[in-house]
Amino acid sequence: MDNRQLIQDFYSAFAAGDAAGMIRCYADEIRFQDPAFGQLSGEDAKNMWRMLLKNKGIRIEVRDISATDQKGSAAWTATYVFRATGRTVVNHVRASFEFSNGKIIRHRDRFNIWSWAGQALGPMGYLLGWTPLLRRRIRKQAHDLLGKFSV
Repeated sequence: MDNRQLIQDFYSAFAAGDAAGMIRCYADEIRFQDPAFGQLSGEDAKNMWRMLLKNKGIRIEVRDISATDQKGSAAWTATYVFRATGRTVVNHVRASFEFSNGKIIRHRDRFNIWSWAGQALGPMGYLLGWTPLLRRRIRKQAHDLLGKFSV
């Protein structure tokens, strides 16, 4: 399988709500990073997807997939309701990947955390979303949820 197809398979599984399908695209030693969770590796990274997809109702659109033998990228948009506030979030994400032996070994998602905080948390998120204090709070809450999650 070529790496462009690997990325496509990853996002097809994501759009279908198939965490197991996404995880099959990852190497055991996967390293993941994004603004909300920070750095995760191995089972923590895999459990993040299991946890996020346990709650149905996320719509995924992917575009601009490209890949070489070693690296790849994609742009994707997630639309969902943030359960804690009931607010709709449309999150535009740029993903980068590294590959080894037909699997994703590194995955980094980049998005505007200030924009995300404003959509998810409302006016307070817009006011404070740029601050390190709120960013640390978002990351702590994400890790707390992940720590409580069981497969």
